[in-house]
Formats: sequence, structure tokens, C-alpha cells
Amino acid sequence: MTDMLHLGQTLSFAGSPFDLGPEAVRHDRHGALLVSGGRIAAMGAADTLRAAHPQVPVVDHGTALIVPGFVDAHTHYPQTGMIASWGKRLIDWLNDYTFPTEARFADPAHAAEVAGRYLDLLLAHGTTSVCSYCTIHPASVEALFQAAEARGMRVFAGKTCMDRDTAPAFLRDSAQSAYDDSAALLARWHGKGRAEYVITPRFSPTSTPAQLEALGALWAEHPGCLMQTHLSEQTDEIVWVRGLYPQARDYLDTYEAHGLLGPRGLYGHAIHLEPRERDRLREVGAALVHCPTSNTFIGSGLFDMDGLTRAGLRVGLATDTGGGSSFSMLRTMAAAYEVAQLRHRALHPAELLWLATQGSARALGAEDRIGNLAPGLEADFTVLDLASTPAIAQRVAEAESLWEVLFPTIMMGDDRAIRSTWVAGRQAR
Repeated sequence: MTDMLHLGQTLSFAGSPFDLGPEAVRHDRHGALLVSGGRIAAMGAADTLRAAHPQVPVVDHGTALIVPGFVDAHTHYPQTGMIASWGKRLIDWLNDYTFPTEARFADPAHAAEVAGRYLDLLLAHGTTSVCSYCTIHPASVEALFQAAEARGMRVFAGKTCMDRDTAPAFLRDSAQSAYDDSAALLARWHGKGRAEYVITPRFSPTSTPAQLEALGALWAEHPGCLMQTHLSEQTDEIVWVRGLYPQARDYLDTYEAHGLLGPRGLYGHAIHLEPRERDRLREVGAALVHCPTSNTFIGSGLFDMDGLTRAGLRVGLATDTGGGSSFSMLRTMAAAYEVAQLRHRALHPAELLWLATQGSARALGAEDRIGNLAPGLEADFTVLDLASTPAIAQRVAEAESLWEVLFPTIMMGDDRAIRSTWVAGRQAR
């Protein structure tokens, strides 16, 4: 792979802005990235790196801002085609939209077409890595990993498991087949190139205790894998869980009792947590994933970003396609800002961008590979046009600081703000 020197404004992180404030950000108005072998070989001032590497081809991005590629930590790629469907609460949403849509993924050709379309939409919006639920069909997992392999993307994904009669018969597996299918897919894909398998019970209401036990056993056998599920998204969902698991102390206990609570666990939504749940999640080092456009679109509630980060929990950010109403992590950052405002906390632009990059990478246990710009990391990055529309440009003309320049793109930007997307050092969009 040819070495390449990228010039432009650069933005990276020396730590979390939630801990260090905006000082955690490193910004160079005339910066450069040296990319070699799909990784970042060096970062620094443009003049310095050009002088040190005079023979390396140069890509000059002008005044555009080079940022880490966005990392989407919780999504459902099979729901691509049903995004922005009208109305419904969570349980009705599943029955009326989600389950019929996911049934179509029994067809491998359909799965392949949607997987490719979905990843291309992500790249168009500057997202270079994603963690996705698939469907109960192994072919849905194969399709996503194959599409990601063709594009060179780092993708985390797993077969969604459901065996309880709360799910329709045409979308149910069994405790044994969930274990067997997941184990086979894990053996085939985990660690192959940039693929990472994720053990994936959809959530407690659609799995029997036997299935949760089987998946907990699989996780114990492969503790290096991630496990993803949903937790405390809506109040009526919590009531549902209590009825199905009357012996459980709380929602989280339905996972904990079956070996599905651990430091590589990803718990989507986590809006309505009880004190014991919050404490246990922090004690084991689990990660939460905030899905703001989904939480407002389906009417789930307001995630407690300030309280949870102050308590020391790891938090990632996600679009949650297709309950989420956008493929864009820019729009997702804007929604996270709006949700936090309703809880009387104005998230700083540095915090928002960190959540969409290194914060999500940390949640996925992948911050040593993606989510930042630093020597040795994989060369996944996005180039932002900070004046991509007339509305944004006129606001930027009045700006006096980096944050006043960047914040309008976070709040009003869309795929027009993505000048280019680079995956493992290659231009993907």
C-alpha cells in the first residue's frame, strides 16, 4: 500500500473531554497525517512532515478538518429500509415494523443487498466502524461481514438470538441453535481481517432463561468477544421484563443471573436504570450506548449522560438504525446535545465529537485501534467541510474559536459536510 501524506486541519484526543475538558483536544490548523500500510505512521505540523517525507504523495484537504472516523456503537443494519417509519412505542414497533422486516433476511441475496447499501450509507456520512445486530439468520451475519471485508471496514456484529414466544414463530431459534449458530459464526469471522463477532441476545423479553444461559456459556468460553443487548429502554418494557422474570431483582439481573454481565458487555439505551443496576454496571466495567435519535423518536426517555459519566461508566454513542431516525453521527451528536440540554447539561462540542469517535471506540474495547488520530492506530478518518451549506457558512463567518466553527456542523451538518471518508488509509467515499 502506497504511503500518503494528508494535509489539513487535524483534531485528535489526548484523553476524554469529560475528564480533562476541551484541553483534551489537540488541534493543529496546519497539520498532517502520514499514512503507511493502512495505519497512521506519524502526525504533526504539515511543514515538518513534508520536509521529513519529501517523496511521499500528498493529499491536500485545504482548510477542511481531519477527524477520527465516526464509530457507531449500536445499530440494526437489517432495519435500514424501515428507517423513519411513523409512530409506535417499542413493543408495537417490534411487532409491526421490525419483525416483518427482519424476516426477509432469510434470503441471502436480500441480506447481501441491504448490507452493502447500509455500509455505503455509513461511509457517505463519515462512519468508518459500526457495531450491529443482524437477524436470527446466519446469512445476515455473513452478508454484513462480507460487505465490510470488501470495503476494508472494521465491523462488530452478531446473530440476533430470540427463542421465546414473545417473538413471532418465523423469527425464533432455540437455545441450542442460538449457541451453535453463534459459535460457528464466531469461529468463522472473529478476528478475520477487521471483523469482530459479538454475542447478541436481542433482549431478555425475547429470550428464554435457557437461551440466555446458553449464550452466557458461550461468552464464558470466548471472553475476548463483545456481548451486546438492550437494557431499560422504556418503562413499559421494564414492566414486561418484571412479568417474564419475576425472580429477578431488576432488569439487569436477568442478564447477570445468566452470565451476561461483564466488562465486554454493551448495554444499549440504559435510560431508566435503578441504583443497583448503575452500581453493578460500573463495578464490572460494562459499557452503555446512548441512542438519542431513537430515544426521542420512539419516545423512550432522556439518557442521563452527565450522571452516568460522572459515576465513571463508559458511554458510547449510536444511531440505532432504524429506531433511530438518521444514519448520520453528526445528527446523532446534535440529538445527544438536545437530550442533555433537557437534563440541564450543555455538552461541549469536544465531548460530543469524543463520544462519536474515541468514546464509542472505548465502549467497544477498540480504542487501541480506532476512534482517534495517533501513530499506530488504523488510518480511519473523516474529512469535514466546516462550511458545507450556506446556513453553516454564514454562522462560521462570525466564529472566533475552533468550537464556534465546529459546533454549527455538529448541529446542522449532514452528509454534505463529509468531504471524504478514509478506511484503513484508502478513500472509501
